[in-house]
Amino acid sequence: MLKEFKEFAIKGNVIDMAVGVIIGGAFGKIVTSVVNDLIMPFFGFVTAGMDFKSLKWVLSPATLDEAGAVLKPEAAITYGNFLQNVIDFLIIAFSIFMFIKMINKMKDLATKKEEIAEEVAAEEPKEPTQEELLAEIRDLLKDNKATE
Repeated sequence: MLKEFKEFAIKGNVIDMAVGVIIGGAFGKIVTSVVNDLIMPFFGFVTAGMDFKSLKWVLSPATLDEAGAVLKPEAAITYGNFLQNVIDFLIIAFSIFMFIKMINKMKDLATKKEEIAEEVAAEEPKEPTQEELLAEIRDLLKDNKATE
């Protein structure tokens, strides 16, 4: 079992996956920053200053004592935070889609270049081999002797 694990862990796929997870985490932070710092403030501006994170549906309000300390916290469904996370997901999914599409296009271009190179190589006249040249010289020498 240990041997199988070593083979699995040493394969390039696991390392590639680990690198992908690390880069994906960093990419997720960037997209979250874009959503939180650029997109959501714009939506807040368009919706007259509404902060999406503060959107909630209060099921039961908080109970406070005379000093203002919270006896029972409010129970609320924070759908604004959910909306923001959905927007995060959509932007990340769209970005990954565009990145994969770009990679596939680059792969297609590379394979087309290879196919064109193969076609050009096939169209070029094939040089005769050494044996063919020697046979041709022999035949010419025979013809020369026969005409003398």
